[in-house]
Amino acid sequence: MRLWTLHPQYLDRQGLLALWREGLLAQAVLRGKTKGYRHHPQLDRFRQQQDPVAAIATYLASVHREAERRGYDFNARKIGRRRMLTRIVETSGQVLYEWQHLKAKLALRSPALLARFGTIVQPLPHPLFRIVPGAVRNWERREPQHERITR
Repeated sequence: MRLWTLHPQYLDRQGLLALWREGLLAQAVLRGKTKGYRHHPQLDRFRQQQDPVAAIATYLASVHREAERRGYDFNARKIGRRRMLTRIVETSGQVLYEWQHLKAKLALRSPALLARFGTIVQPLPHPLFRIVPGAVRNWERREPQHERITR
């Protein structure tokens, strides 16, 4: 499960579809509707919110807007109705780590999209997140080449 801190505009078709499915799965987990993935570390930052279900619904609403912008037909009725009015704090190191991770995926799956976005140094975050200076989060399963990203 990957609930990107990055803005969904950077995802290729496969990535956006996967994010939608995984976001809906995360919503089911946070609602207590499934036994799987209950302890997945990607859910920690949502669980730490006053209303975790509203937090994931707010997250999914932005994914849905990106899908609509691209002409995809994601079913908005699957998203919970409550929304979160505040933003979740996330670190610059986490964003940069994910950016490198995504660029590696795009290099294999969608070279044209990588060419379009690959020179961006500071990618936009998903609208739910407010970025502060800091390191990659401890819950992230890091690969050795990304260990130095701490901004």
